[in-house]
Amino acid sequence: MEAAFALADVRPVTFVDLAERVLDDAYRLAGYLLGDATEAEDAVQDALTRGWQAYSTLRDQDRFEPWFDRILVNVCRDRLRKRRGTRIEELNDELAVYVEDPFRASLARNEIDKLMHVLSPDQRVVVGLRFWRDLSLQQIADVLGVPLGTVQSRLHYALRALRDEANRTARTNGLSAEVRR
Repeated sequence: MEAAFALADVRPVTFVDLAERVLDDAYRLAGYLLGDATEAEDAVQDALTRGWQAYSTLRDQDRFEPWFDRILVNVCRDRLRKRRGTRIEELNDELAVYVEDPFRASLARNEIDKLMHVLSPDQRVVVGLRFWRDLSLQQIADVLGVPLGTVQSRLHYALRALRDEANRTARTNGLSAEVRR
């Protein structure tokens, strides 16, 4: 019996072991970026598939989480870009299916999240990683594989777009307060 425990301690960490550790956070990040539970599940599944296929390229297992985050963010960004080109038709009331979506419900409660639709996929990813995952700008640059200046620019223009949309929404709703820096 002791030999079995000794073997368990020396066995190499596998992709599944590493993926299990980050799965919950990955699902929450995908849900935040995509705003839909079903799409988040699909995105995480796609990221797991891509990660499994590319696992042999990972040099340092201690860097698994940022490596996997990068894969997941790329999957989410691709989905957001495809979504922009997709025309959505409303179902008539007879065919409507009402399912409680936890991401949409939580996003609807948060005013800032209501404004996220004005952002490009790249801006949405940077805002999500900065304010939801609380990554530094340099960490975001590393995850996305882009220069720090690009991250700073995307964040700057994203925050400006959010502020402008908040002001427009406030004026439309008859509110007098203006969002300032």
